Amino acid sequence: MKAEAAVLNKVFRILRRALSIEEYVSYLRMVTPKIGDATEELREITKDLSLDEVINGSKEIEKRDRKIGTN
Repeated sequence: MKAEAAVLNKVFRILRRALSIEEYVSYLRMVTPKIGDATEELREITKDLSLDEVINGSKEIEKRDRKIGTN
């Protein structure tokens, strides 16, 4: 699974360089599964969190991603 994630991250980096922002977003929309209601799921997951907790969690994810080279 880790090797697959590394390959996907490499693909996404290549695409970001080769495509305009609009093209890249269009591509992501085409290949992203459309199962469920992501907005509703996110609301449910974060309903008991403060805005500061959400922001801090997001920053932690960004730090982790930079550390493992996924961003």
